[in-house]
Amino acid sequence: MSDVGVLSAHLLTSFQKELFTRLAEAGHEHLRPRHGAIMAYISADGSRASELSERSGQHKQVVGTLIDELERLGYVTRQPDPADRRAKLVVPTDLGRDQMVQAKRIIEDIEAGFARQVGAERFAAFKEVFAEITARR
Repeated sequence: MSDVGVLSAHLLTSFQKELFTRLAEAGHEHLRPRHGAIMAYISADGSRASELSERSGQHKQVVGTLIDELERLGYVTRQPDPADRRAKLVVPTDLGRDQMVQAKRIIEDIEAGFARQVGAERFAAFKEVFAEITARR
């Protein structure tokens, strides 16, 4: 059996391939797995770039570049943060919110497939243990 790193990489690769293929079929053909560092962590009401960096584990410069790309693609806008006018919020556009809804639906479907494959209880236990192991400290 392969080690956890190899198994995790295989799971991530196949998960992303299915997710982004199905997102493309749903009208989001310009998104790439790297954009998940923003779209998977952004709040529907908007998030600061520093929060997205912290949540995703990506360097602030990488997050800034991804936000620029997503802004050009029409998925997010930068707006003043009402709580602090000096700060900016990255806010999903209608297109971004549609992607978020579609991704949630697709992910639920992918996970349901995993549950059918190994059994609902085993998959729930796997997900719980995986979350515990990967929790940031």
